[in-house]
Amino acid sequence: MSALTLEDLTVSYDGVAVVHSASIDIAEGESFALVGESGSGKSTILRAITGLATEWTGAMSVFGRPRETLRKSEFARTCQMVFQDPYGSLHPRKTVDAVLSEPLKVHGIGQRSEKVRAALSSVGLDQRFRFRFPHQLSGGQRQRVAIARALMLEPKLMLLDEPTSALDVSVQAEILNLLKRIRAERNLTYLMVTHNLPVVGFMCDRMAVMNKGRIVEIAPATALHDGSFEDDYTRALYAASGGTAHDTEADPA
Repeated sequence: MSALTLEDLTVSYDGVAVVHSASIDIAEGESFALVGESGSGKSTILRAITGLATEWTGAMSVFGRPRETLRKSEFARTCQMVFQDPYGSLHPRKTVDAVLSEPLKVHGIGQRSEKVRAALSSVGLDQRFRFRFPHQLSGGQRQRVAIARALMLEPKLMLLDEPTSALDVSVQAEILNLLKRIRAERNLTYLMVTHNLPVVGFMCDRMAVMNKGRIVEIAPATALHDGSFEDDYTRALYAASGGTAHDTEADPA
């Protein structure tokens, strides 16, 4: 079954198209990457899927349902997003407990205290972090909280917008390993935006390469090991990355 399908998706800002006729089909349980240089339109696709970029044409479906037919509450229970900046994505005046409890309150879900404790454990945070504020956490700890928040409604599809690029190199591998473990445990589908090809090799099954708002190639992540790409831009991107992909848990970044 397809978890996410985009057909001829064009996304515009103020009438100017920044994504042109993008088409991808992501299978349930797959981890798929959108890669390319900054400004290539990767994050804009995520914004269109979540409804943050409303000026689009084409077709989008989530687990077989047209995106426009999903109510906000239905979409939130199906799809969640982890943003790039852990410092800006959490409310500075709300404790971790309040941040994690909020989705449960909005959707009328009970056993909140129990679910918050379980969520913290699932992302490797001790219970002592529950009543701390974001400024009392490190960048890696904040991103763990952001991941826990995204998991509170038990979605099946996760959108990951450069989830480690704002973190210190020393904690990037920890977060990537966490995301990989959570995907396996919950059979999640990932759509990850990144410019880091070694991360793709570690995290993903397939990748779509974007250049100037267009998808120029879709390839298996295994192509990162031998450079078997067809498009000139993809080959140049591969060469610029050093021509290798790391696939060990010790150093995926």
